[in-house]
Amino acid sequence: MSLEDDSLEYHRSDPPGKIEIATTKPTNTQRDLSLAYSPGVAGPCREIDENVDDAYTYTAKGNMVGVVSNGSAVLGLGDIGAAASKPVMEGKGVLFKRFADIDVFDLELDLDDPEAMIEAIAAMEPTFGGINLEDIAAPDCFEIEETLRERMDIPVFHDDQHGTAIISGAALVNAARVVEKDLGELDVVFSGAGASAIATARFFVSLGVDPDRITMCDSSGIITAERAAAGDVNEYKAEFATEREGGDLADAMVDADAFVGLSVSGIVDEEMVRSMARDPMVFAMANPDPEIGYDEAKAARDDTVVVATGRSDYPNQVNNVLGFPFIFRGALDVRARDINEPMKVAAAEALAELARTDVPDAVRKAYGDQPLQFGPDYIIPKPLDPRVLFEVAPAVAEAAIESGAARVEEIDSEEYEERLEARLGGSREMMRVVLNKAKSDPKRVALAEGGDEKIIRAAAQLEEQGIAEPVLIGDESRIDETCRELGLRYDPEVVDPESNGGIGAEKREEYAERLYEARRRKGITRSEAEELIEESNYYASVMVDAGDADAMLTGLTHHYPSALRPPLQVLGTAPEANYAAGVYLLTFRNKVVFVADATVNQDPDEDVLEEITRHTAELARRFNVEPRAALLSYSNFGSVNTPGTVKPREAARRLREDPEIDFPVDGEMQADTAVVEELLEGTYEFSELDDPANVLVFPNLEAGNIGYKLLQRLGGAEAVGPMLVGMDQPVHVLQRGDEVKDIVNLAGVAVVDAQEE
Repeated sequence: MSLEDDSLEYHRSDPPGKIEIATTKPTNTQRDLSLAYSPGVAGPCREIDENVDDAYTYTAKGNMVGVVSNGSAVLGLGDIGAAASKPVMEGKGVLFKRFADIDVFDLELDLDDPEAMIEAIAAMEPTFGGINLEDIAAPDCFEIEETLRERMDIPVFHDDQHGTAIISGAALVNAARVVEKDLGELDVVFSGAGASAIATARFFVSLGVDPDRITMCDSSGIITAERAAAGDVNEYKAEFATEREGGDLADAMVDADAFVGLSVSGIVDEEMVRSMARDPMVFAMANPDPEIGYDEAKAARDDTVVVATGRSDYPNQVNNVLGFPFIFRGALDVRARDINEPMKVAAAEALAELARTDVPDAVRKAYGDQPLQFGPDYIIPKPLDPRVLFEVAPAVAEAAIESGAARVEEIDSEEYEERLEARLGGSREMMRVVLNKAKSDPKRVALAEGGDEKIIRAAAQLEEQGIAEPVLIGDESRIDETCRELGLRYDPEVVDPESNGGIGAEKREEYAERLYEARRRKGITRSEAEELIEESNYYASVMVDAGDADAMLTGLTHHYPSALRPPLQVLGTAPEANYAAGVYLLTFRNKVVFVADATVNQDPDEDVLEEITRHTAELARRFNVEPRAALLSYSNFGSVNTPGTVKPREAARRLREDPEIDFPVDGEMQADTAVVEELLEGTYEFSELDDPANVLVFPNLEAGNIGYKLLQRLGGAEAVGPMLVGMDQPVHVLQRGDEVKDIVNLAGVAVVDAQEE
């Protein structure tokens, strides 16, 4: 099937289209419905009648954007009319929701008269927190946006103008940095003089480009003062009329530092690129085909050519999705009246700064494991980078407050970041609790596989964010070289167990003796201890045992059992524990559960199950979750009697009878009994659980591993872990394939463990 056939099937499959409305409050009972509609709605209606701004408190207005178009200038399709533009506007709604959790009504207005458009949109102000104008032809789009911004007390933003301007502005800031040129001294040439080109030129001026050094070309050539005086161009083009002599685009590009293409494909050739100043910037953004191909522009000359296009199959894609969802997110969250120039500049600067930081593994994987690192081929963040939300939205919100555009007078940056985290998923929200605890008192964490690139990148983040004091165990020269290759501004603390000098060598003999003393009656000779201590897992384990580190992480490049063996041999389990266990935190949209044991104990008896439950409940409390534990089986409270069902039943009985257990626990029970409120309150009202369980203890390793993976893959849960519980000192074993964020998260858990110690 062709792409068009696939797209048609995608859009017509039941239900047709791409969006729907979902309720956000319970609607299961008569009382729910009476609160949702009559008579309950009378209360909030009266409050809003007294104070119109209370609509932000009692309705969805504060998270609702209207995407409005008349279909007169749909990208790549032209004037196709209102009805035909609806798939595009629905798609815009998908992007708002996917990237910034903003709800959208798409509104396709069958109106050609700009005055009629203005009146229709202005009348919708009570419904929305903001208006996104889309695919409206110039020059009508200028009049519509300018008039609505004056009349309406909510943000009105024409994305075709400002979205491209903001993203390409971020690209310009970083491109100039790469080629070491000052924005105020750039000679910039524009190809195209439509809405996006004019808005982009204006925005470049806001960023520091000299307006007298901007040359704009339309289909008739350079827009000169002479042409403007003769009435050959409209008032918007005339704003960028130049005093230079006339000519065509080729003439304009001679000695230019930057080319900005917002016109048509194929109008720039390699000779025109060769005529530009040293290390030129070529932003060829015509879609779907650029003014000059990426490869052709690169090949045109031998010096540095920084190329950006609108295409996703080349580096440096100027994609509006990097802007509008996050700009509106920040604007909505401070109840802004407008999206003004300071807010747009803040967005561009935040994007530019983000591109200069280390890129998460998930983003690299999404783009085919490309080596994404700041430089000529990476000057703009990728659209799928989740960090854009946390950089752009707060920057826009702060700029709105500082510039007086916001109804909110101040915003707590940490609390706001936590709210944004919650929008991206429960695991991020839960990890924020732990990472904040870790930052309050960072501890030394030994990273046993210190030479691995992911570990090094994670260590840099841990130190930069103040989560931990990482100690890399590995070859110092190799680690330093990797830091240089990655462009990290990071001076790591490294301990090399195999070196002939430094701390690694100084401690090696002491650690070998300590290992020998601990294991000499368990089959290890002195010479074997001296050999083993040069292995990073043993070295890190003894380092923690000696108090030279507070916690350790390992396992990224090892099989789980082999990674776990050294810390078990050296550190062992806690004095009150006989068993270790692996726990996963699984988060759903409105629920959190801890799943144990998924990695360590193959066939636990009642003693092991009892201990696993205790340790998992303690872990839940580190995440500020009050535990409610269920020991799972295929039986409900004695309905089946087999050796397998007796074990969780007996473990639950012991826990219930232990006066030191201060959380509800019950079992054995089936999984649905444990998590379905109606079953607990109805069929099994005698259960000790007054609410669905959030600590699920599986009867064996096989069930636990299968269960958590099904919940993750089919249930849509986000997973954090495995977190090792029951150890005498904080130790966590990573899994092969874990990403940098997983390493950072587990290091944060290890720090909180060490704080508890």
